[in-house]
Formats: sequence, C-alpha cells, structure tokens
Amino acid sequence: MVLYIDVALIITSVALIISVIMQNKGVGLGGLTGGDSGVFTARRGIEKTLFYITIGLSVLFFILTIAAVIIRN
Repeated sequence: MVLYIDVALIITSVALIISVIMQNKGVGLGGLTGGDSGVFTARRGIEKTLFYITIGLSVLFFILTIAAVIIRN
C-alpha cells in the first residue's frame, strides 16, 4: 500500500510541476524592475482549464501526503 501511495505522489508531483511551469508563460524579469503593471486579465480557454487542473493536482498531492503520513505511523 505504501508503494502505491509513493508512486502516486511521484506522478502527482511531476504533473503538478509541469502544470505550474506551463502557467508561467510570458513571465520574465519585467516584474523585478517594476515593468509589471498589475493589470488582471481573465483566464480563458486552455488557461482556465490548466488553472483548474493545477488546483486539482495540488489538492490530490495534499491528500496523498496526509495519507502517506498516516499509513507510515
């Protein structure tokens, strides 16, 4: 059982990293120099879907981590 949770944690963490990296398109060093105007743009299409996938993956990662801690103790 522990092996399955560990494998699921690895797969979930890699997918979560990929989804976060894919959301960071267009983010550069402009925010460091004050080039970011802070204008909010609405998420549409694939951006919105990727945003919800990232939220789902983070919740799944949290649940799997708690389950791994409970099973090991």
